Amino acid sequence: MKVFKFGGASVKNADAVKNVASILSLFEGQKLTVVVSAMGKTTNKLEEIVLALKNRDRKTFTCLIEELELFHEYILADLFTEKHFSIYNTLEEIFEELKEKINKPFSENESFEYDQIVSLGEVISSHIVTAFLIEQSFSAHWMDARQLVRTDNNYQEGKVDWNKTEALIQSKFMPEFSTSNILVTQGFVGHTAEGFTTTLGREGSDYTAGIFAFCGNAESVTIWKDVPGMLNADPKYFEDTIKLDKISFKEAIELSYYGASVIHPKTIKPLQNKGIPLFVKSFIEPKADGTVIQSSTSNDELVPSFIFKKEQTLFSFTPKDFSFIVEENLSDIFNRLSVAKAKINLMQNSALSFSILMDGNKIYPSTILEQFSEMYEVRYNEGLELVTIRHYDDATINRVTKDKEIILQQRTRYTARFVLKSL
Repeated sequence: MKVFKFGGASVKNADAVKNVASILSLFEGQKLTVVVSAMGKTTNKLEEIVLALKNRDRKTFTCLIEELELFHEYILADLFTEKHFSIYNTLEEIFEELKEKINKPFSENESFEYDQIVSLGEVISSHIVTAFLIEQSFSAHWMDARQLVRTDNNYQEGKVDWNKTEALIQSKFMPEFSTSNILVTQGFVGHTAEGFTTTLGREGSDYTAGIFAFCGNAESVTIWKDVPGMLNADPKYFEDTIKLDKISFKEAIELSYYGASVIHPKTIKPLQNKGIPLFVKSFIEPKADGTVIQSSTSNDELVPSFIFKKEQTLFSFTPKDFSFIVEENLSDIFNRLSVAKAKINLMQNSALSFSILMDGNKIYPSTILEQFSEMYEVRYNEGLELVTIRHYDDATINRVTKDKEIILQQRTRYTARFVLKSL
């Protein structure tokens, strides 16, 4: 079995779905698990629907659903020549159930409500892809990840119960390959022991591919994207990018930890544990080689990689009594950051201060000040940029720091990190 993951861009419209079918035709007769994301910007629209539902804004809630339903109906019209296909009824039932939520109480646990609604994007797209494959005479079958991937009750960030998930995939999913070559399922979603839907965090569809590969002992995983493979930098921020032909699991984990956006950070570990290679390939040029991520580290240092994070905010904390920053202070600081739900991109301490860098668009300075101002002097600097270079040299450092003020820097044997401010 091979696992293929198609993200939102690769199923964004009817032509994209047809292209997925074209790619799958290249693997005729092979056993394929196909993991799909929601179509285009559907997840964002569903998040708006959750907010309208929370605010009991019936008009906005209704309009948003109508827009989303119309978006998918246009795709259906381009994929299916007549309306007799059961996929029309399937989608109608999903949207009718969604519309009824405005007449029911909103859960006290907003994250619970979020997962029940936002997960529908993947459910809808997987139904459409499956229906089209069957209409095109593929041996395909729809499978519900909400009955296969078991998580805890931490809604929006479900933690996978690997033992139970493996048992479910082996007993309920893998036997379906005896009658179908292609099993289509949803990325990003799971379920609790009680049967409620959970999600695995944004961009969790890559993770789902890793889960099914691990639990199904897959031959390989391929993530199909709109890039030729894993690049050494984001082309939005960096000219003359280079494709990484082959890197190790270790290097991929390092890059994802520092913020590389091609691979979800949680995806790689289960594949590494079983030595399952991960391919990143282009759905535009599916026959091109792409990038392979595997065990060997021999190619890791051939090309330096650059990771850019814009709109960063640097906070510095100094105890008001000018005590040294020791373990007791650090424990207190991390507890307060946990309460603020802060996610740290970089941290550094001196004798009297502790500094952290966070995404400025994800946390307000007022939130941090509220948690820290009683015990600490807090200073912050907004609008910064974090640049991480793997396998750096002087030339690469000079290239990224040119015309920038270096606010903070860290270097190890393989990695250099700079917090920069434009001059």
